[in-house]
Amino acid sequence: MNNLLRLIGNRLIALPIMIFGVTLLVFFIMSFSPIDPAYSALGESASPEALEAYREQHGLNQPWIVQYGNFLVGLVQGDLGTYGAAQNSVLDRVSEALPITLQLTFIGLIIAVVLAVILGIISAVYRDRWPDQIIRVFSILCIATPSFWLAVLLILLFSSTLHVLPASGDLPNFFTNPGGYLARMAMPAFALGIPVAGTLTRVIRTAMVEELDKDYVRTAIGAGIPRRVVIARNVLRNALITPVTVLGLRIGYLIGGAVVIEVIFNLPGMGMTILQGVQNNYPTLVQGVTVTVAVAFIVINIIVDMLYILINPRIRTV
Repeated sequence: MNNLLRLIGNRLIALPIMIFGVTLLVFFIMSFSPIDPAYSALGESASPEALEAYREQHGLNQPWIVQYGNFLVGLVQGDLGTYGAAQNSVLDRVSEALPITLQLTFIGLIIAVVLAVILGIISAVYRDRWPDQIIRVFSILCIATPSFWLAVLLILLFSSTLHVLPASGDLPNFFTNPGGYLARMAMPAFALGIPVAGTLTRVIRTAMVEELDKDYVRTAIGAGIPRRVVIARNVLRNALITPVTVLGLRIGYLIGGAVVIEVIFNLPGMGMTILQGVQNNYPTLVQGVTVTVAVAFIVINIIVDMLYILINPRIRTV
């Protein structure tokens, strides 16, 4: 138990260090942007005096390291700055967009995990037989299919041809209109989750095959325990250790893919927010969204590390 708490504590201690590194990198890269935040906020028709006053007010004339320090102070206080002539809050915009991106990522993750576990188990149990061969070909096709290309195919089939799922429009509230919400999220989540499902299926199959070949499985089956019980209680749990690690790495793909998928399906998440920031020359908005996505990725991966520690008892005894 002490080892488990120590390992979790190490992950939590590393969290602020990684966040600091990410914010430093993002702020440093954005400092090379040729876009003047003063022009973005006030417009090219603004007078030189107004532009200079804006730069002075927001500390844009200060050295880079001072600007970064001010950014960190604002970040700790929950202030990501403002954008546009109306001085809209970046934090408010991110607060509206982030839940949609996380919802899309979560639904895509559920689709990937459920599909991969079912197919991976079937493929391992029927190793080298026709179900295994079909599933292995299917998983390779999933891995080779880009999310954005699959998204276009889904729109052509289910929206343009069959007219059964919407490809754009407002996102209904889940609690007031769950059917409309799921219909709106179905295609983007499916396009996001399928490539990840292909990777996880192959990993789960390999892990399951390795476990099925171990002595304890043959001993348990020889003792009269039904094969399905051994697989459900022992083999599957031991085989999930490696897929959980891979899943943590693929969550970054899901978050990054969600940003692209949102633009294709016109979902008002972080992807559309970044696109808005780029199109309208709002560097502070792009910077705020990028930092938020990076921090979310770090936090989620630390959570996955903790799950890995809880699942794998051998790690707890190291």
